[in-house]
Amino acid sequence: MENKRQKTELADIFIEHAADYLNTAKLCPVQKKAYQAITQCRSASMGGHINSCDNCGYNQQAYNSCRNRHCPKCQFIRKAKWVDKLASNLPATKYFHLVFTVPHCLNKLFYINQKLTYGALFKAAGQSLMQCAKTPKYLGAKAGAVSILHTWGQNLDYHPHIHMIVPAGGLTEDGREWIPSNPNYFLPVKVLSAVFRGLLLKLLEASFKNDRLKIPTGTHFEQLKQQCYKTKWVVYSEKPFKCSENLINYLGNYTHRVAISNQRIKSHQNGKVSFWYKDYRCGGLKKVMSLEAKEFIRRFMQHVLPDGFCKIRYFGFMSLSNLKQAREDCNLIINKVTYFPVLEGLNGLEVYRQITGNDPAECPKCKTKSMKAVPLPKQKTPG
Repeated sequence: MENKRQKTELADIFIEHAADYLNTAKLCPVQKKAYQAITQCRSASMGGHINSCDNCGYNQQAYNSCRNRHCPKCQFIRKAKWVDKLASNLPATKYFHLVFTVPHCLNKLFYINQKLTYGALFKAAGQSLMQCAKTPKYLGAKAGAVSILHTWGQNLDYHPHIHMIVPAGGLTEDGREWIPSNPNYFLPVKVLSAVFRGLLLKLLEASFKNDRLKIPTGTHFEQLKQQCYKTKWVVYSEKPFKCSENLINYLGNYTHRVAISNQRIKSHQNGKVSFWYKDYRCGGLKKVMSLEAKEFIRRFMQHVLPDGFCKIRYFGFMSLSNLKQAREDCNLIINKVTYFPVLEGLNGLEVYRQITGNDPAECPKCKTKSMKAVPLPKQKTPG
């Protein structure tokens, strides 16, 4: 028996259609690796252990996780530890949520140059934020940000964009004064959008001139560039978080998210997959979309990131090299209670116990803390 919680899981869909999909789809090595990891996660092929109770003899089989960052079942502990650590390093102030998107005309260009274009997207978003914040008439301070790359929309279409968490203010150059932003917005979004567009297109053009950027068949870079300048780019800004708990919950929902969770999959039958999604054109109304299984898998696989690519990055005074000192400076100036880390130094089982309140060492049958793990060997998969 394999570990199961959800009635229909992404792994079930991948396994059932593996022969047909893998024989026809053109996948790169990192996509093949992700596909295989998801199908094998928490199965006998990954190995595992038997939890055996010394008191009553009850046995419970458990298999290992694949730990692939694209697997919807392998983000829980990793996400919890990362969010706990970051939250303890954040200045005690309000935060804005900014979203940097690119127009659809650049989707093909981005997809065939993922590592380069995603890097340029991060760089342009970070530089535009720092540049505008530094301008005296807008903020006149050094800003900071945590940024997260997402490449999907709710319907799994390709939609690369950056989510950015930004403290509502910034530090002066000497780090001795905190300058708060406007309580209703961080920076004028029209100005930020224009600067972001200019910086991103400048970076893409430099890569094109250096022969590092592949251009989609049937298009020319100058045409794309002109089309981009004719298109209105909008950096979306949400209202500031009212409290640190809201920010922490938000971070947990966005940082280690994959293209679709098992909870969103409604059914898989007759060769079709149905899943829940939010239609933001209708005010976030929850709807159901049905796709042919092969198309569903294709949409998911296009969001597998390049090998080794870091999808979370830090800017300004929140960059990792400055974060510790900047946090101390900010908290000294702002003088508010900060979040204290509760998961630091804990292993996976201890984190699970802390978050869920369930003790893996407690026997489900006799309720004594007598469960001990006995390793199981990995089983080879056919082929």
